[in-house]
Amino acid sequence: MFAKTFLTTLIFIAFCGCQQNIQTDNIKFGLDVLVDSNINLLQGKRIGVITNQTGVNTEGKHIVDLLFQADGVELVALFGPEHGIRGNIEGGFKIDTQVDNKTGVPILSLYGKTKKPTPEMLENIDLLIFDIQDIGTRFYTYISTMSVAMEAAAENNIPFMVLDRPNPIMGAIVEGPVLEEGFESFVGIHKIALRHGMTIGELAVLFNEEKFLANGIKADLTVVKLENWKRNHYYNEFGIEWIKPSPNIPDIETAFLYPGIGLLEATIVSEGRGTTRPFKNIGAPWLNNVTLLHKLQLLKFEGISVDTTSYVPVDMPGIAMNPKFEGQKCFGLQLSITDPYEFQSAAFGINLICLIKKLHPDRFAWRSERGIDIMSGTDKFRKAVDSGKTAEQILKILHQDVLEFKELREKYLLYE
Repeated sequence: MFAKTFLTTLIFIAFCGCQQNIQTDNIKFGLDVLVDSNINLLQGKRIGVITNQTGVNTEGKHIVDLLFQADGVELVALFGPEHGIRGNIEGGFKIDTQVDNKTGVPILSLYGKTKKPTPEMLENIDLLIFDIQDIGTRFYTYISTMSVAMEAAAENNIPFMVLDRPNPIMGAIVEGPVLEEGFESFVGIHKIALRHGMTIGELAVLFNEEKFLANGIKADLTVVKLENWKRNHYYNEFGIEWIKPSPNIPDIETAFLYPGIGLLEATIVSEGRGTTRPFKNIGAPWLNNVTLLHKLQLLKFEGISVDTTSYVPVDMPGIAMNPKFEGQKCFGLQLSITDPYEFQSAAFGINLICLIKKLHPDRFAWRSERGIDIMSGTDKFRKAVDSGKTAEQILKILHQDVLEFKELREKYLLYE
């Protein structure tokens, strides 16, 4: 049920602080387990690492520093994904090769001239390691970077190691749409659900065993598992600082919203870029936000609080340049998570889009048909919205695909 602004604030304070009241064992990331117990797996080898600013252990120490200082480990190359190795480059911007100032190790870009490591990049590497925090949503390119890197490692006979990390928005909820053949892209590389409910290590095993990699090739894969993580844990429960994995995912609340609100990026409706609340603000200059709020309230969505707002998107260097409706006053909604265990983000986003389409049939539009099909991973969603189907009808259309993915996924889950 939707609360008013003052109640929203109180509830979200409780959400942010509840990790202090929940009993969890001390979690260990894959990086912790590797350095504490398995560093011998790296000794005597020339190591390449695909990482960014999120590649830290539970004490905040970065993988580059830990491996550079480790006895018998030769760190020869770093690989930076989208947003760069420090995570401070806006999405979609190409990145050039650099040198790490602290270690002098070259940083090779996987989001510039190539997204896949070339044989030349890998020629002096004995082991390729992947250590990046994913956010649990299919259209986030770190999954794709991992997949093509696994392919490259397999093609060049180099073992591939994934240091596992939590699914920050929990591994217990799975939501569609599920990507269909013909709609693959770098924001949706394989046939998985939009909110997949898996860790990055589990995804690596699924990709490998289901022969999702190019030409069915299989990597020599090792996953260094998490310790003391369960599927119903979300990130804030561990008392570990959230490091934003990209400029517009500044906190865990945004990560929870992203699977559904991220779909708005393929529409002409603002998803809040160009404000301090990306994906927590949505709107447009023409949006009847009061009526939209009322219609959403009637749905009584669990786990989220919504209120009206207005905002003016502006250029934010390094975060959002040329946002939708730049310099224009947008009338919209502000979103806050009240219960992460109940909130179903994709379902909420689908309901939101259907309501805006119905409320403003002459204003609402996709930025392109191909764009929304790539984001959703299917043309079923767009066609259903355009034909006037309700969100409930659309979710029923997508339901069987979700069930089939959950059955497939079950074989590759590493945690209870």
